[in-house]
Amino acid sequence: MVSITITNLTKRFGDVVALRQLNLEIRKGELFFLLGPSGCGKTTLLRTVAGFYQPEEGTLHFDSQDVTRRPPHRRHTAMVFQSYALWPHMNVFQNVSFGLHQKRLPSGVIESRVNKALRTVQMDAYATRRINQLSGGQQQRVALARALVVEPACLLLDEPLSNLDAQLRLEMRSEIRRICKDAGLTTIYVTHDQKEALSIADRMAILENGDFAQIGTPQEIYRDPVSRSVASFIGESNFLAGRIIEPTKRLGFWSVETNAGPFEGRITHPTWRPKFNDRVSLAIRPEGFRMVAEKPPSNSVQGRIIRSAYLGEIVQYWLDVDGLNLPVQISCLNPRQIESVSDKVYFAETRPEDVSILSS
Repeated sequence: MVSITITNLTKRFGDVVALRQLNLEIRKGELFFLLGPSGCGKTTLLRTVAGFYQPEEGTLHFDSQDVTRRPPHRRHTAMVFQSYALWPHMNVFQNVSFGLHQKRLPSGVIESRVNKALRTVQMDAYATRRINQLSGGQQQRVALARALVVEPACLLLDEPLSNLDAQLRLEMRSEIRRICKDAGLTTIYVTHDQKEALSIADRMAILENGDFAQIGTPQEIYRDPVSRSVASFIGESNFLAGRIIEPTKRLGFWSVETNAGPFEGRITHPTWRPKFNDRVSLAIRPEGFRMVAEKPPSNSVQGRIIRSAYLGEIVQYWLDVDGLNLPVQISCLNPRQIESVSDKVYFAETRPEDVSILSS
């Protein structure tokens, strides 16, 4: 278990800057996620931590040791690839023990450590199975066992669940967290799956164009996005354009005028302070709205239902809001009845706490 400190890290590929002056501290035993759109730099950062890429600038420390120029095999990390990279001609035990044989460890030590790793991932009953006799989820567990058996200080996961079906991904989320926490591993996990990250990460970083857009806990990033791009990437959001009017009596809350009427919301960027008449965007999660029959005095939009989707635990509605030229999405939790598409006017109301005011 190590802490990882990244300082002013820059990585280039020719004229392309893939990572730009990054600074990050990952705590010992933390399960840390890297997210972002394709090409944002998350896999490049993971491979730089692993030692497969060398940065042009900056440093990388494991605890107090500078590993910036240290080769991969001397960093005491283990990586699980998206493709699993298992040997098809070997059985489960042979796959997991391969790295230990390369280290020329005694056979008794190898057997003990492999059996322990297989028990950890609940694959000890499959030690003699061939890889092609395993399901996708079982192959994922073998790949994890092969990484754990070398007893790394840091585990690196590159979209490990992307090849699994939806149900298996759901099952493996909690399993990966259990395995990492039981082993006491500092883990860096790259994914494009927001639900995956929100459900098991201790903290996460959103990358944009090789830089960190926001770093925080899942709750912080979902509830307090610092920009429109973060609010768009993590979860779904409705956006309303407006102008700052004045601060309210509540600290951190401001009044905003929009085409849909007056709104009150809160500033979610920790250092940004708006000025009168500044252009802003309001971000409101679909579940932050509720439909009411009477028009509230503020913090509401009115429109007609143009579409609905029943998803079991929720119903999603889309309102056509006059004058805004965009639909507003609303999620109703466990609804007792489903409203139909009609010309009836509805009002979608939200609390100030659920309105994020973002710099446009």
